[in-house]
Amino acid sequence: MWAASCLASCCAACACDACRTVVSGISRRSARIAYCGLFALSLVVSWILREVAAPLMEKLPWINHFHKTPDREWFETDAVLRVSLGNFLFFTILAFSMVGVKNQRDPRDAVHHGGWMMKIICWFILVILMFFVPNEIISFYESASKFGAGLFLLVQVVLLLDFVHGWNDKWVGYDEQFWYVALLVVSLVCYLATFGFSGLLFHLFTPSGQDCGLNTFFIVMTLTLVLLFAIVALHPAVGGSILPASVISLYCMYLCYSGLASEPRDYECNGLHKHSKAISTGTLTLGLLTTVLSVVYSAVRAGSSTTLLSPPSSPRAGKPLLPMDKADEHEEKEKNKPVSYSYAFFHIIFSLASMYSAMLLTGWSTSVGESGKLVDVGWPSVWVRIITGWATAGLYIWSLVAPILFPEREF
Repeated sequence: MWAASCLASCCAACACDACRTVVSGISRRSARIAYCGLFALSLVVSWILREVAAPLMEKLPWINHFHKTPDREWFETDAVLRVSLGNFLFFTILAFSMVGVKNQRDPRDAVHHGGWMMKIICWFILVILMFFVPNEIISFYESASKFGAGLFLLVQVVLLLDFVHGWNDKWVGYDEQFWYVALLVVSLVCYLATFGFSGLLFHLFTPSGQDCGLNTFFIVMTLTLVLLFAIVALHPAVGGSILPASVISLYCMYLCYSGLASEPRDYECNGLHKHSKAISTGTLTLGLLTTVLSVVYSAVRAGSSTTLLSPPSSPRAGKPLLPMDKADEHEEKEKNKPVSYSYAFFHIIFSLASMYSAMLLTGWSTSVGESGKLVDVGWPSVWVRIITGWATAGLYIWSLVAPILFPEREF
C-alpha cells in the first residue's frame, strides 16, 4: 500500500513537471497553436466521455432526476454538451476580455499569449463545473448550439475561400510553366473527383423504385452550381482561375454528400443504411478533422494582416518627451507595435467551433437521443449542410463578380 502511494505521488510529480515544461515552452509565436491544442483536447475529452461517462452520470441525482431513467444515449449527449459548454464559456470569456486590444502595450496582450498554467486550470474547472449545472441550462445551450454551428460553417467557408485564392495567387506568382501545369493538373483532378462523386451520390441516394425527388434536386442543384463556377471564373470580364473553381466545386459536392448521408437511416432514399455504423463513424471523423483543420488554419493565418481576423489599424503613440537609449527605444517600439490580428475574433472562432463539434458528436438531435448510437444523423443536419453548400456557392460567385460590380472598392 505504501509502495503504491509512493508510486502514485511520483507519477503525479512527474506529470506536473511535464506540464510545467510544456507550458513554459509556449512562446508568443506558438500561443495560437497552443489554443488549437487545447481545443483538440476538448474534442478528445468529449469523445471519451460520450463513450464511458453514461453509467456514472446515471447515478448523479441532479442530472438523473427523472421518474424514469432516460436511455443511455441521453446521457452520452448530455456529457458531450457539458464539456462543450465549458469549452465555449472559456473561449467566450477570453473573447470578451480581448475586445479593443490594438497594440502590444495593452496588458491584455500578455494575458492572451501567456499565463498558460492558469488558463489550463481554469479550463478544467469550467468543464468540471458544467457537470453541476441544471439540465435546463444544458438544454438551452443545445438549442443555441444549432445556430452557433451554422455560423461556424459560414466562417469555415470564408476560410476556405481565403485559402484557395491564396493558393492560386502563390502558384501564379511564380510565373513559370511548371506551376501553370500544376494548376491545370490539380484542377482536373478536383473536377474528376467532383463528377465521380456526383455519380456515386446518384447511385446511393436515388435508388430505383423510390420517389427520391428531393435527393435528385440536391445533387442536380450542386452540379448546376459546379458548372456555373467554371463559366463565371473563365468569363473574360472576370479573368478568374480554374483552380479555386475546382476546389470549391469539390467542397460543395462533399457538403451535398454530407447532407444526404445525414438523412434518417429509415428513409427509403438513404442508400447508406446497410453500412450505417461505419459511415456514421467515418462522417464524424471527417467532420471533426475538418473542424480541427479549419481552427488550425484560422490560427496560422491570423498572423497575416490581410485576413478576416485583422483588426482596424491601431493608433500610433506619440514621441516621448525625453530621449531614450537604444535598448529602451527598441523595447518601446516593440510595445507600441499594433497587434497583427483580432484577439477577440480569434477566440470567437473557437467558441463557435465548440458548438459545431458538439453538434457533430450528438448528431444535431435533441437530448432524447432519437438517433441512437449513430452520430451526425437527422433532418436538421441535412438542411444545415445543404444550405451551407449554397452559401459557399454564393460567397464564391460574389468574390468573383464583386470587383466588377464595385470597381471603386477594394476586395
